[in-house]
Amino acid sequence: MLLEALNILEGFDLQAMGHNSPDYIHTVVSALDLAFADREAYIGDPRFVDVPLATLLSKEYAARQRGRIRPDQTWAEMPAPGLGTGARRALAAGGADTPPQPDTSYVCLVDAEGNAFSATPSDGIGSTPVVPGLGLLCSGRGSQSWLDPDHPSSLQPRKRPRLTPNPAMAFKDGRLFMVFGTPGADVQPQSMLQVFLNIVEFGMDPQQAIEAPRFATYNYPESFWPHTYRPGLRQIESRVPESTLEELRQRGHRIEPWPEWTRVAGNVCVILVDQARETLAAGADARAEAYALGW
Repeated sequence: MLLEALNILEGFDLQAMGHNSPDYIHTVVSALDLAFADREAYIGDPRFVDVPLATLLSKEYAARQRGRIRPDQTWAEMPAPGLGTGARRALAAGGADTPPQPDTSYVCLVDAEGNAFSATPSDGIGSTPVVPGLGLLCSGRGSQSWLDPDHPSSLQPRKRPRLTPNPAMAFKDGRLFMVFGTPGADVQPQSMLQVFLNIVEFGMDPQQAIEAPRFATYNYPESFWPHTYRPGLRQIESRVPESTLEELRQRGHRIEPWPEWTRVAGNVCVILVDQARETLAAGADARAEAYALGW
């Protein structure tokens, strides 16, 4: 999802739009909506599902997807998948779900020799069923499978669920550029995308990039059971001006402001590697407990 959204956004002049402007938020949300729609139609365990990964991540496909974005109007519901194939199920809109439990962690490291580590360990037991009489835990991540047999991530024996954790590394000219990631269920690729763009497109340092106000789309069935679907919903930290929110509403976005700072918007950590100066710069998110340490 993160790579497909970046490919789509590659053809836009994001800097000219201005950071967190109505045009910028609308465009980024649109790219994410298209990536979420493709995830819903095509992504599952590749041992069971023929995932068209090369196509989904190609520049030619990104150009076609980019052409579907209208600057003056958003999608009121999840758009159709980009390949014109894949099951298009009738989805019932659901109400607000509960915030994610604080069970997922993210950790990254770059050492003096340039070795890097990026991981999002997560299989908490706070909401995981226990088999009565046996005390055996079912996998919490198993709840990200679907009971719909036509879904690419349907529940089957020995089939791995489609998972949300996606720790990342970015490379520039074949050399490590940054390591980054976050907890946050389906918001993970969204908050990571925004922090990455804040650094690459808008020249922010890691801490500035992390602290900038964030937004998220929920225009898709969520990964965790009961797969809540909230058509057209966008949530935005309320540090974004009301005039921006109103302009987005004029384009059809259903806006629900978050508080000024919220853990639901992710808890991103970043290490940025300056290969020319041989220095590291790190940032940690104030939205939840996080630290950046150097020695």
